[in-house]
Amino acid sequence: MITPTELASLPLLSNVPPEELERLSLVAADVSLGPGEYAANEGDERALFIVIAGKIEVTKRVDGIERVIGARAPGQVFGEIPIVFGVPFQGAFRAIEPSRVLRLEARPFHALAAAVPEVLTELARQARDRIGGLQGLAAKPAEVRAVIVGHRWDKAGHDLRRFLERNQITFDWLSPDSPELSARWNGPPPVELPALQCQGGATLIQPTTRAVAQRLGLQTGALQADYDTVIVGGGPAGLAAAVYGASEGLRVLVIESEAPGGQAGTSSRIENYLGFPTGVSGDELAQRALLQARRLGAEIVVTRSVVGIDPVARAVLLDGGESLPTKTIVIAAGVSWRRLSSEGFDRLLGKGVYYGASRTDAGLAQGRDVHLIGAGNSAGQAAKFFANHARTVTLVVRGDSLEKSMSHYLIEQLRGKSNIAVALQSEVNAVHGDTSVTAIDILDRTSGTVRRTDSGGVFVFIGADAETAWLPEAIARDTHGYVLTGEAVVRANRWSGDRDPYLLETSVHGIFACGDVRSSPVKRVAAAVGEGSMAIAFIHQYLQHVAASGRA
Repeated sequence: MITPTELASLPLLSNVPPEELERLSLVAADVSLGPGEYAANEGDERALFIVIAGKIEVTKRVDGIERVIGARAPGQVFGEIPIVFGVPFQGAFRAIEPSRVLRLEARPFHALAAAVPEVLTELARQARDRIGGLQGLAAKPAEVRAVIVGHRWDKAGHDLRRFLERNQITFDWLSPDSPELSARWNGPPPVELPALQCQGGATLIQPTTRAVAQRLGLQTGALQADYDTVIVGGGPAGLAAAVYGASEGLRVLVIESEAPGGQAGTSSRIENYLGFPTGVSGDELAQRALLQARRLGAEIVVTRSVVGIDPVARAVLLDGGESLPTKTIVIAAGVSWRRLSSEGFDRLLGKGVYYGASRTDAGLAQGRDVHLIGAGNSAGQAAKFFANHARTVTLVVRGDSLEKSMSHYLIEQLRGKSNIAVALQSEVNAVHGDTSVTAIDILDRTSGTVRRTDSGGVFVFIGADAETAWLPEAIARDTHGYVLTGEAVVRANRWSGDRDPYLLETSVHGIFACGDVRSSPVKRVAAAVGEGSMAIAFIHQYLQHVAASGRA
């Protein structure tokens, strides 16, 4: 507890009457922090802090990079901008040595300000000074970490750009005939494309995503010899398991083949996720979860593929022959977009044909007439988003209505967009173009007629399939390849042992599955997050059982 005498020694409170200091001492929190602990994180709700002892550094994530932008010493305040202007924290505040801070919530602060207006006047002055510094930071041009040179309709270039975008790497893209190329590219213009030049001058020609990740400092390999749990997949289920596992002291490693976020990370908007009243984009949700998992101590490895699991040795097998021993495994590999086999789709993939879409794909639709295939919420959200950039957006739907597969609120929002059209009982049976999509054939399933129409891009949202052929036979799956767990394993006669399987446990003891890859009728982001957290609870029970009985 902070005493009135200690409060009086703080510059902001030095002229506060003794009776007010007495009241303040009864409501102010006395917070002790170890090195690396956060007093407040970016986005937290408003509160006022005063440093009593130690030192606090101020950090802010700019273009995916955490930057130190200031510090607070004893007697100095932080949280003045949130408390004065009624906004969330614009930066994070972390102890760099053992520290002690006062925390005052908004309501008792405003009671103090009403009793002693001079406190509010001084704090408002400090807030104005601080916000000027933040405005200067915001006005500073974004630091570009890479420059890509490539053709607009080159699939390898598109894949490279999407990889960097999804991993929060700031970059500029230039075409080989751009007038800016000579000024932006260090050295002779590249001939083989795509080419990437990193900050500092290192150049990669037609690079793999792993080579790019390693050059730009993303983690591509495990840092420890073994783990308590290895999570296969960095979508909502995998990241939730990482957050809960790391927060409860487990040594956690997440292996992701591309970028954290999974299929949900490509969603332009998720409107019905609890706690986000105005909705949240898939990449923003993934980035928040990623920061949370890393802050709690989880390792996140990207550009690595899991090629198998050794159920006897309890090891995860990676591409390149690496084997990772672990006490438990969580399969959260998600699903992959279902592909179309119609004429032109494979040939023009990445050249106007895309599976899924994210907010970073806005430039692909800018000023164009685009077509979206699908009738689920993913297609609806993408249509709503692209309508802000494309000239026209057409949803091509096999069924006779959207109501059978799309949420009511989303249908109503689409109806309010004048440049969105819906082609019911229709399907795209061919795409055309030489270097990129220029036209498509749409079949009217009622009349059987086919019409050709101009198109600047086709985005496909027709469902997804489980890709689990890499799993060993010992892990039971249903007829569609989804992993069986819990009671379903028992019903399939694939369980052995003197105990029942845990709800999310597979047919192999100590290996769990959650999210879309699990055999379940519910495929929702919220369900995946819930299952990821539940998997950690079952892992604790499993580890306790092994410790008590000496067997799995």
